[in-house]
Amino acid sequence: MQLNFLQIGLAFVEGVGLILSPCILPILPIMLAASLDGGKKRPLGIITGFIAAFTLFALLSRQLLNWLHADPETVRDVALGMLVLFGLIMLSKKLSDKLLGATQGLANFGQNISQNWGQQGGYFSGVAIGALIGLIWAPCAGPIMAAAIVQIIQSKTNLEATLTVIMFATGAGVPMLCIALLGRQVMGRLGFLKKHSYAVRCVMGVVIIIAAILIYEGADVRLLAASGKSEAAQIDNKLHMALDNSYPAPEIGGINDWINSKPLKIADLKGKVVLIDFWTYSCINCVRTLPHLTDWDAKYRDKGLVIIGVHSPEFEFEKKLDNVRAATEKFGIKYPVALDSNLETWSNFKNRYWPAHYLIDKEGNVVYTHFGEGRYDDTENNIRVLLGMNDAPVAAPMDNNLPTSKLQTQETYLGYSRMQNFATKDHIGRDAAATYTFPKVILLNMWGLSGDWIIGPENIASEKTGDALRLNFISRKVFLVMGTKDGKPIQVHVLLNDSPAGKMGGADVDAKNGTMTVDGERLYELIDQKESKNGILELRPDRPGLLAYAFTFGG
Repeated sequence: MQLNFLQIGLAFVEGVGLILSPCILPILPIMLAASLDGGKKRPLGIITGFIAAFTLFALLSRQLLNWLHADPETVRDVALGMLVLFGLIMLSKKLSDKLLGATQGLANFGQNISQNWGQQGGYFSGVAIGALIGLIWAPCAGPIMAAAIVQIIQSKTNLEATLTVIMFATGAGVPMLCIALLGRQVMGRLGFLKKHSYAVRCVMGVVIIIAAILIYEGADVRLLAASGKSEAAQIDNKLHMALDNSYPAPEIGGINDWINSKPLKIADLKGKVVLIDFWTYSCINCVRTLPHLTDWDAKYRDKGLVIIGVHSPEFEFEKKLDNVRAATEKFGIKYPVALDSNLETWSNFKNRYWPAHYLIDKEGNVVYTHFGEGRYDDTENNIRVLLGMNDAPVAAPMDNNLPTSKLQTQETYLGYSRMQNFATKDHIGRDAAATYTFPKVILLNMWGLSGDWIIGPENIASEKTGDALRLNFISRKVFLVMGTKDGKPIQVHVLLNDSPAGKMGGADVDAKNGTMTVDGERLYELIDQKESKNGILELRPDRPGLLAYAFTFGG
């Protein structure tokens, strides 16, 4: 077994980088105040608790949010609310004493069950405080925390995932330990502060409350935006949300085929503005960005813009040249498309997302990136700046594809390698036919099977006539990546709440009878309820051989 030591080391660096997060502002006062009382071992206890809680949060956060169907913004708001509560407690001597008493009680409990450890001087009290700090701060950590969680999810083994998160938490804890130890030295040498510890706590409580309010109002985003200016942006001051440090664009390599172009290299495109778009044709988020890309290509190609769509497949069928060529024709793509079927260019750019945009200036440096949908005005205005077009910036377009409810069901994979929310209690037969039955109740965001199906690593395959797939969802629109085993069309009945979908059917469903034809491996729109609400979707193929890969949802 080979470990990715580069990834593990990067996790440590990312953890250290959390010290630069705007959320450090409210945590510093808590660290300093907690270090004011207790023995010499309390700072070590604080960091132990911090690392333990942070590690636990990182390992469980994705699954917990999935189970609870929680909105990340709501989680962040709850964390900020807890910060305000901490601040209010520190303003009250009575509440502060009760909090200290509670943590001391935890410390005494820990010492009673661990007498042979001989821990003294507030170590366990520090562990309790550090754990609370870690749980509060983790949701606020922002993009770096998200990047680390993605690394954890992508780890090839449980050992690699565990080492990655431990290194990340340790990296976050090292600066915290320095803060705690420095806080004790400062407090120890300044007798005035110790004598007036209640006044110090009050001041820090106010700082916590103010910082939490500022972050809630978006001050942390503005701070990150202000720091996110490249050298080119500082000179020109017109690129919006430019990278903090631009870097030479990685080369395009390992391309299996090209559509609409001869092979291209970044090195041969100096003097041009280049936009690299990582996409795949069955990704609904990618598909929604394509009208903007084709529009930019039409408007700016003659002015020096080169768009390269790097097609990086998520599923095996997306590697087929004919499938990608058909997709480019369907979506009206006239710019070059590179088939990165082995994900070599994807890896060169260290990319992790569909869709992902990398904007490269005329000198060959990546100066701006954007991941996911949205910010089309930012991207287009940056294109215009790099092209030397200094007239009025374009306005933000209406985006009707954003989620219309915070409770919208999240992308759901059906193959066992990334299976999510499978409700059927029957034993999962991997790569072999098995008989399944719908449970009496399928809970929200769960899906189930009825009949004979083969569950493979990427998809599920129906084996007999009468098979059915059911999903309990919240969304306006429901999409499903589908295909057929033999390449021949299959009629599928689409039911919504036990009735033919009819007018509530998506673009690929016949509004008269609620049926659709699966005639190729692509993304199909099954449901359009006109507004986001709960529904029970059921699919019944007319014959065996239907392949289903992943559900996606949207407004």
